Amino acid sequence: MANFRVGISPNMRDSQGKPVFDPAALEVLDDPAVAWEYLPSFEAEFSAATAATYDALCVMQSRVTRATFSGGKSRLKLVARFGVGYDTIDVPACTENGAILTIAPDGIRRPMGTAVLTMVLALAQKLVIKDRMTREGRWAEKQDHMGMGLTGRVIGLVGFGNIGQEVAHLASPFEAKLVAHDPFPDRAAAARLGVRLVDLDALLREADFVCVLCPLSDKTRGLIGPRELGLMKRTAYLVSMARGPIVQERALYEALAARRIAGAGMDVFEQEPTPPDNPILKLDNVIVAPHALCHTDECMTRLARSAFGAAVAVARGRVPPYVVNPQALQHPALRGLAQAKAL
Repeated sequence: MANFRVGISPNMRDSQGKPVFDPAALEVLDDPAVAWEYLPSFEAEFSAATAATYDALCVMQSRVTRATFSGGKSRLKLVARFGVGYDTIDVPACTENGAILTIAPDGIRRPMGTAVLTMVLALAQKLVIKDRMTREGRWAEKQDHMGMGLTGRVIGLVGFGNIGQEVAHLASPFEAKLVAHDPFPDRAAAARLGVRLVDLDALLREADFVCVLCPLSDKTRGLIGPRELGLMKRTAYLVSMARGPIVQERALYEALAARRIAGAGMDVFEQEPTPPDNPILKLDNVIVAPHALCHTDECMTRLARSAFGAAVAVARGRVPPYVVNPQALQHPALRGLAQAKAL
């Protein structure tokens, strides 16, 4: 009988109880070493009881905190994120308690790159405004809402990692100019993709589309505020696709309401779900999405396969790909995995 228990976030099912990914992805878990199930209910923060029940958790939105490991009964060896951000996970607590944290860059790269470009194109073509005009019979106004062609325009990438590089790749046929800012840039990738590396202020001044794609950290929290928005062109758009707290939302609202920038596309917010009375939702120069623009069948299936593969690897005594905290491998509970890696 399998004794490695895997719990899957219940919000990886839709309102009908069906998986949001191709059910064939569950075949990855068809391994005699593994017993899996959906968690019985959604937990905003995983409890110590849950950590004492499962060896691996495949998680979407739930938080893993130090309290998750309290009580000394945790059997958790793996937290596998359906995504790449891990600001909801207490990484030091995982490491200290012998739990590996993995992410899924292989699953998110193309879907997120496509989502970013979708937002850029929707803003450039003024898609939402034109949709509303058509529904309201305001055809006579169409010349008042001219779009912006991308040829020769500047797309600025705040963050030039996995997703930023994919955006650059996908944008190349549009003949836009590409600039990027990253504190640890991949210069070879920039040269290959025709991306000019610049400092953040230069990017903000030059870009027609400022795409925020960096991870949330102490250094990036509030990175885009009044000063930064003030550097942008009045004709420029902000595309916020990483984590909401990177952009100071009140400052963005004021810039949008005063038309100091042309508009914004927001897939993320400081508070999620964002309240229905958020004043940004009342503006006509903003496109919004519920932190789900990249959620497609392709995305969810790739994320599921990656997370489930990580669980099977640990169950089989192997180190999975994309480990965030390799120091955890030195924990006594994971010494077998560390030896497997050495071999």
